[in-house]
Amino acid sequence: MALPKKLLLAIVLPAAAALVLYAQAPAPPAKADPVFAALDEIMSELSRISGLKPLGPVQYDMIPKARVKPFLEERVKEVIKPEEIRAEETALKKFGFAPPEFDLAKTTVDLLSEQVAAFYDFRKKKLFMIDAGSDMVQHSALVHELAHALADQHFHLEKFIDRASKNDDGSLARLAVMEGQASWLMSEYLTQKTGQSLKDAPVLVKLMSHASDVPAGQFPVFDRAPLYLRETLLFPYTQGMLFQHAVVEKLGKAAFTEVFRRPPTTTQQILHPDMYFHNLKAVRPALPEIADHRNYRAFTDGEVGELDHSILLRQYAGREQAEALAPEWRGGFFRLLEGKRDKRMVLAYASTWSGPEAARKFFALYQKVLAGKWKTFEVASRGEDLVAGRGDDGFFLLRRDGSSVTSLEGMASPKDAVRSPQGAGLEQAVEPAIH
Repeated sequence: MALPKKLLLAIVLPAAAALVLYAQAPAPPAKADPVFAALDEIMSELSRISGLKPLGPVQYDMIPKARVKPFLEERVKEVIKPEEIRAEETALKKFGFAPPEFDLAKTTVDLLSEQVAAFYDFRKKKLFMIDAGSDMVQHSALVHELAHALADQHFHLEKFIDRASKNDDGSLARLAVMEGQASWLMSEYLTQKTGQSLKDAPVLVKLMSHASDVPAGQFPVFDRAPLYLRETLLFPYTQGMLFQHAVVEKLGKAAFTEVFRRPPTTTQQILHPDMYFHNLKAVRPALPEIADHRNYRAFTDGEVGELDHSILLRQYAGREQAEALAPEWRGGFFRLLEGKRDKRMVLAYASTWSGPEAARKFFALYQKVLAGKWKTFEVASRGEDLVAGRGDDGFFLLRRDGSSVTSLEGMASPKDAVRSPQGAGLEQAVEPAIH
């Protein structure tokens, strides 16, 4: 995981939803043709811009807005199991990204139902327009979805995503490739109608990077959703487009093929294209181990990427701290362990940073995360590289070791924390401190 994204990927990817982020794009010509009348002309222009030739006609249909929510609810039932949804929801709550009463499936469906303007179903190879919204929104959405259809003809989008299915941070990076390229091509198509090009108009590219600044009140469900869902929903479109622009600047038309043939492996590579160009990959740090591991079963696990850490720090330590430290991330992983008897959920989490100083800063900031996400945050022992105590769901142990930071949270007893890759001395440090 890049933290829980499976539900988002499951219902967005088979029907790659086009969010209504087009209000800030240049308007199409004043006398735009009816929605589908311009389809062939749009495909021709997208082909010219990208160098990707259409390989066949695109099937399409118009559906009423009222059918969108039932469609998404049915999609959830088809592609993701209830226990998978529970695992994602539990992880969100355990990290502090969502409150205890949060309903992940309902909120995600409500969010997408509110936002969607069109979608391309790459399983059915068919484009669907929503019979709602202004002519400008429908025209822009059509361009965006035709860009998906064109990419699907060349790169088989379902297989493209499936290749990273075991790593949701990698899957989200691939989704950013898909949505970023479609957003860039849509924007370039519309910009060229005004006699300009994104390649020569950095102001327009910058404008698109702020597409997530949706005016308060315009989308009530979006406004109420946790920061994590809002950011991960918008990331593929906004940061994905900036990533695509960076690759276009470097490679020209070859960029539209290169990002699919050699996709980014992390959200960090999307956020920092130079890391993509230099093929700088993440590491997987060793998790802290719980002592009585035989009484627990692995419930879920996955990657915690730079985007996840950026949102976490922004939520509990502030935007300035997040922007300064998150780029120093070099790897993250977590595992939720469920008690076989009492169903207690323990979080084992580790992150690796660019060096000891960055890890030291994160070690300090993560204490703010713990204090912020819990009503109870009792510290029994605090040292330069170790903090132990009790939180809402049990005992915790936070440690820094060189460039890595680890945390065990939700333990029934301090004795549960005696096993670790670092080994000796941990029991003596923890046991006297927590009672």
